[in-house]
Amino acid sequence: MRKPFMAGNWKMNGSVSHVKEFIDGFSVPEDISQKREIVICAPYTLLSLCAEYGKEKKPYIKFGAENVYWEPKGAFTGEISVGMLKEAGCYCCIVGHSERRQYFGETDETVNKKMNALLEGGLLPIVCVGETLEEREAGRTEAVVLGQVKGSVLASAGAKDLSGIVVAYEPVWAIGTGKTASTAQAEEVCALIRGLLNEALGKEIGEGIRILYGGSMNPGNVDELMAQPNIDGGLVGGASLKPADFSRIADYKE
Repeated sequence: MRKPFMAGNWKMNGSVSHVKEFIDGFSVPEDISQKREIVICAPYTLLSLCAEYGKEKKPYIKFGAENVYWEPKGAFTGEISVGMLKEAGCYCCIVGHSERRQYFGETDETVNKKMNALLEGGLLPIVCVGETLEEREAGRTEAVVLGQVKGSVLASAGAKDLSGIVVAYEPVWAIGTGKTASTAQAEEVCALIRGLLNEALGKEIGEGIRILYGGSMNPGNVDELMAQPNIDGGLVGGASLKPADFSRIADYKE
């Protein structure tokens, strides 16, 4: 049974006061906090505060980063290593988000290097894949998404234990636009990803990997999305900045 995984991605938002207001305002029933993983991925400068204040106030919330570099140290000005993230109290890290691919030139190869570094360092990778609107309209969704899974994740098959990773399907056209893939569209692609993972890694491992939906999940659509057999959680953007909204998302109705 895959444990539901609800991750918030704050992107380049937040402040010291917002961290405290969010953690103070976030609340789910005790049974929910025990049977679902709840994670906030925040900007680097807020991670230590998130971990410290969260441990004090809401110890069931885990925290992660939004990016990492694959080398452990060196002359890489502006980059952050896995060890630095661990020292800041991180549990996980997002890699390959569409905004990183689009604006900062990340490729399947570099995303795979980052995933490998996280696995080696003991942090959980959340590996993002997804197609643009143009690719979907051209009928290339399956080829693009599965190609990214092969290059970003399965390139390490046989060399790394991939059983603990998380994959996030985020249709690029549904991120920050207010558009959401229909439940059927989201499930269809997540099922394709599941099928590829089963084929490449074996059914036991493939069926155990959690697949998140990351395209404008919100309190109004979370229940329907989470009812789908191959959607195990969400990578939530804007709604994760609001404690009431993210509380409702984490406390979705089964």
